[in-house]
Amino acid sequence: MLKAGVLGAGHLGKIHLKLINQSDKYELVGFYDPIKENAEKVAKEFGYKSFDSIQELIDAVDVIDIVTPTLSHFDCAKEAIEKGKHVFIEKPITKTVEEAEILIELLKKHKVKGQVGHVERFNPAFTAVKDAIHNPMFIETHRLAEFNPRGTDVPVVLDLMIHDIDIILSVVKSKVKSINASGVSILSDTPDIANARIEFENGCVANLTASRISLKNMRKTRFFQRDAYIAVDFFEKATEVVRMKDAPETPGDFDMILQNAEGLKKQIYFENPKIATNNAILDELETFADAINNNTTPIVTLEQGTEALRVAQMIINDF
Repeated sequence: MLKAGVLGAGHLGKIHLKLINQSDKYELVGFYDPIKENAEKVAKEFGYKSFDSIQELIDAVDVIDIVTPTLSHFDCAKEAIEKGKHVFIEKPITKTVEEAEILIELLKKHKVKGQVGHVERFNPAFTAVKDAIHNPMFIETHRLAEFNPRGTDVPVVLDLMIHDIDIILSVVKSKVKSINASGVSILSDTPDIANARIEFENGCVANLTASRISLKNMRKTRFFQRDAYIAVDFFEKATEVVRMKDAPETPGDFDMILQNAEGLKKQIYFENPKIATNNAILDELETFADAINNNTTPIVTLEQGTEALRVAQMIINDF
């Protein structure tokens, strides 16, 4: 079992602590939180060992799970990597692309592994259909959330939209050609609502909308490709796959047939992929353990986390 420690015991940090403690792939050694009152409360309530410093925790483990505010990701990860520890870093990977690139080089130098917490990659609705997504040419995403003071220290692009940026980059095998974006600040000093249009070199276009001041929660993505329409509801964990094929010579009474002006007939049919029940955060943590133990590539690498941040920064710079 890999000895693991968690940096940060806030809302998400406590979730990570609980799941690592439950996992049979890790031994939870303890955690560090700079807010003494919070550290004492978490230690007392859950029985996890609280360390007095980041350095002491890093020295005691094989893997450091960084669930701190984004501004501290770089310093925490750098210190851990330089001591030869594997690092799991919550998204976004760092504050700047330059910091992320330094971490990538340090990872190579010290021959350790790293993964970024883009948890939607492990959402069962997405994993159920990701292998069916081939060369999408138009993608539309809506990620809307009710207002929550947590996360408002960064633009909504880094808080919410970056999830969809990562998903899109994972399925579009082409470089970004251009970006047009707009953002509006409502309650925060940074944009709370944002829209971005990303055009790729292969002709694919992605239209992304994110808001953290909505009246209801929504996390939907639609993929349009030549042979299919694929919808993923990340919030409800549901999918919809609609395909078209040449119509049969003699259609059945309930077959859905479309005919164009030239007389070409196509049949519409629906697929219902099986969606497994899972805990996406536990899955991302355990697949990272597998990558370490088997010396394989993590599912979300630091390079991929950096590309998501790079595109996010391009969107923010276009406001």
